[in-house]
Amino acid sequence: MARLLSLLLLACAALPAQADEHTVVVKAAAPQKGCVEADANGRRAPSMSCLNEKLLPNSNTMNGPPPALSGAEATVQRPSNQLGLYNRAALEHRMGNAFGKSVTPQRPPVPAPASPLLPAR
Repeated sequence: MARLLSLLLLACAALPAQADEHTVVVKAAAPQKGCVEADANGRRAPSMSCLNEKLLPNSNTMNGPPPALSGAEATVQRPSNQLGLYNRAALEHRMGNAFGKSVTPQRPPVPAPASPLLPAR
């Protein structure tokens, strides 16, 4: 009986598979390399090394010139004193020696009025 069954299986395997007119053959694209997620204590943990690889820039974009900045990105790259934001160095310069001591900026002393009768020194 076993010999007959093996002979029948061998004969079926040798026959070419024929598709009738109602059979649809679907060829799927090769799946992209995906990340494997692990399940530990009911919580999903994605593969960090795989996610890091996906975040890396393409090798062909690294060799070429850097991409142009958009308007918002260019604004963010500007220094804070051009944007009107707080800048410690500018504040120290404006306050002079009163920085950290007073809220009134340092001003030079008022010059004494010159006499129109005496010659200038």
